[in-house]
This record gives sequence, C-alpha cells and structure tokens, in this order.
Amino acid sequence: MRLGLIGYGSIARDLLALLPPGRVSGVTVLVRRPPDDPPPGVTVTTDPAALIAARPGLVVECAGHGAVAAYGAEVLRAGIDLMVVSVGALADAPLLDALQAAEQAGGARLILPSGAIGGLDLLRALSAAGTVTVHYEGRKPPAAWKGSPAEQAVDLDALSAPATVFEGLAREAAQRFPKNANVVAALALAGPGFEAVQVRLVADPEAAGNTHRYTVATPQVRAQFEIVAAATSGNARTSQTTVLSVLAEVMDRAARAPRR
Repeated sequence: MRLGLIGYGSIARDLLALLPPGRVSGVTVLVRRPPDDPPPGVTVTTDPAALIAARPGLVVECAGHGAVAAYGAEVLRAGIDLMVVSVGALADAPLLDALQAAEQAGGARLILPSGAIGGLDLLRALSAAGTVTVHYEGRKPPAAWKGSPAEQAVDLDALSAPATVFEGLAREAAQRFPKNANVVAALALAGPGFEAVQVRLVADPEAAGNTHRYTVATPQVRAQFEIVAAATSGNARTSQTTVLSVLAEVMDRAARAPRR
C-alpha cells in the first residue's frame, strides 16, 4: 500500500520514524513548503494533484484545520480514503457536510482515528442505545497553550497553580482551540454531538504531560477514562498517543491491502 500524508510536522515525522520498514510501498507527502530534510525514499510535493496521481491507498491529514478544508474533499472525490487527524475541523458543519458528500461521490471513506484518547467504541455503543452525557477535561502544561486564546484568559508565564482557560461546549472548544481540542470533536462525533459535550480546558504548571479525563454516563452505565501521555517530540500540544493511533490504523490498512 502506498501512503499519502498531508503535512510534515511532528505527527508526520514521528509516524514515519515509527513505521516499520516494508509496511508501505511508498510515501508521498503534500506540503506548502518543502522541508530542508526530506526523509529518504519519500516523495515531497507542493501540488495536490501529484498526491492524488500517486494513488495512495490511504491519505493521512496531519496539517491542521485549514488543510482539511483545502484538500479533504478533493482526496475523497478521487476515491482515496482520508484519515483526518485534525478532527476539530469537523466542528464546522458545512465542511463536515462537504466531506461526507465527497465521500459518497468518490466511494471513499472518511476515517476519524481515536487520536489521543480511547473508549470511543463504548461511547458509540452507548449513544446508539439512547441518551448519553459526556464531560471532558483536558489538562496540559502552559507551553502547550501558547498561541491560543488561553493567553487572553491567564498569564501563562506566571502560572503557579492550575487555571481554567475554557469552559463550555465542544463546538466552541474545537473552533477556538484548533491545536488543542481535537479530542473533544472526536468525542462529539462518536457520541451525542457538538452541543452536548461539556468541556473544560486547564493550563497546569505542574503537568508532566497531557492529561485527558472524561466521563460518559447513561441511566444504566457510567464510565470514566483518564489518559496521561507524553507530548510528541516536536509539539507540546499533541499527545504521543495521537501518533500511535494513526500508526495502528496505517499498519492495519497496510496489512489488509492487496499485495502487488
């Protein structure tokens, strides 16, 4: 299976570093600016048409919300399955509609990885059975919130105790914190929707990594999850578990792909 990537940031770099040799037959990476250090054996392009012409069995988007909007529908219409890592982009309802229409038109699949968290299979099952409530708390060190609206909420450089930088619903969280709150979009899409997931985001100077806590409840079931993960090597905002979830999906797809 050939693999396509959109973006060459920390997720893409870590993914390629972790991917065992021989699992894919080639990699094409779409970027806005070619990197100074392209990995050997990887084709780098700035042309979306070249990515599609490579006919990858799977394209993984790992470049942010703007990349989902710019390239997602084109990939799906070409009949190529697309994994969206920047799930928060789908808080934009018209964009989600456009991607689903492209999915149908191209006969391709829009894939949403579990990302930094787990338990989405249980959340889907409970949501299918009836009313479910979801409460999420994301806790990251102050450096992870730099460049976000958290800088207007608190003085990140002077924090001596945990501080809440956002409290509200999943749609607003995903749109206001596009680099920090993709998890809440994954919960919303697997569960009760963007207007029914309660979110609290915390800057914590004592945090050793990124912590995701969430509770899923129905009248019959209550489940609590806590995931504490180190950040990726190049981005304090992104949990290493995000990379691992993408890696698992890529390896699974590669194992099932027809041998050439």
